[in-house]
Formats: sequence, structure tokens, C-alpha cells
Amino acid sequence: MAGIAGYRVIVVDYRMPPEHPYPAALDDAFDAYQTLLKSVPANKIGVFGTSAGGGMTLALMLRIKTAGLPLPAAIAPGTPWSDLTKTGDSYFTNEGVDNVLVSYDGWLGDAAKLYANGHDLKGPMLSPVYSDVTGFPPTLLTSGTRDLFLSNTVRMHLKLCQAGVDANLMILEGISHAQYHMDPNASETITHFTEVGHFFSQYLR
Repeated sequence: MAGIAGYRVIVVDYRMPPEHPYPAALDDAFDAYQTLLKSVPANKIGVFGTSAGGGMTLALMLRIKTAGLPLPAAIAPGTPWSDLTKTGDSYFTNEGVDNVLVSYDGWLGDAAKLYANGHDLKGPMLSPVYSDVTGFPPTLLTSGTRDLFLSNTVRMHLKLCQAGVDANLMILEGISHAQYHMDPNASETITHFTEVGHFFSQYLR
């Protein structure tokens, strides 16, 4: 985003499991947002993240809403882990096709349980696809045709649309999970971050 779209970017080095399971990462993201609001108005802030970071982006919106703080101008969750359970068509149809995540069974499912730390995997802060997304900021979601999380992304897009949110969906051809940001010179990477940059430019004032 900094190099391709020209935005000033703040990266949140949030705590992670196994030492720091849920809600530590979300607490850190929320604290960072609160701190940012002290110097930058919400209408000049866009939030984005990929995979678990995409899920974190969505969960952060819920946390901000609950706290009664102003939401950012726009968000761009990339292939978000919006459902920690094995729910959705692409968990099955793209199993073994996605050459990054490969399968939910094994390390991915175990990672979900480790992060949740005994909490319900379908809790809204863990799986935002089950949450009330009314009032969310304009959203651009990205996934790929071979992504294990394609259904997570498509279901989240529908959820946002049904809530009246200005939601856009970009699906990249032949891309497994989050591959659009693994090579900075790849055409898919340039396409993704250019489109996110254009999207943010519509809303950040």
C-alpha cells in the first residue's frame, strides 16, 4: 500500500498465540486505533489486512462500534478468515487446490482452536460473518478462485450487502490464498493494491 498506492501505512504488531490467544490481538488493534484517532480523524483512516488480518479488520469494526467510536472511512479485508469453523463450499471444493492453506483439517483447524482459547468459534468477534455488520464502512473484499477462504469472502460480501453496506468484491483468477501479496512484482499484487488504493481514495477525505 505504501509503495504501490502511496499511502502512509501504520502496521500493528499485535500479540499472537500460543502465548497470547484471543482477545489479545484484537485488544492491540483496538488500542492502536484509539491512539491513531488522537491525531488523525476517522474520515482519513482506512483499515486493511489479509487472511487472519482480514478477519481482524472486520472484528475491529465490531469492537469500534461496541465502544461507540467513529468508524474509519473504508476498509479492505483481503481473503478474511471471517469464519473459524469449516463452513462454506470452498473449504471442500478448493481443498488440495489451494497450494498455500491446502486444507482446513490439520494445522488450520488447530490454529483456529488455539486462537479462540476455548471461546465459541462462531462468536462474532472470532467469526464476523455471524455478526451484525449494520453501519460498517464501505468495504472492498479480495480473494482468488483457488482460495480455501473464497467462501469466507463471498459470504462476508453477501452479509455486508444485506446490511446495506457499500461492499465490493474482487476475485483474482487462479490465485490461492493471499498469493496476491507474496510477490511485490506480480501483476496480481499490483492489481490488488492499486484497486485498494483507488477504493480508499473515494472515501478517505
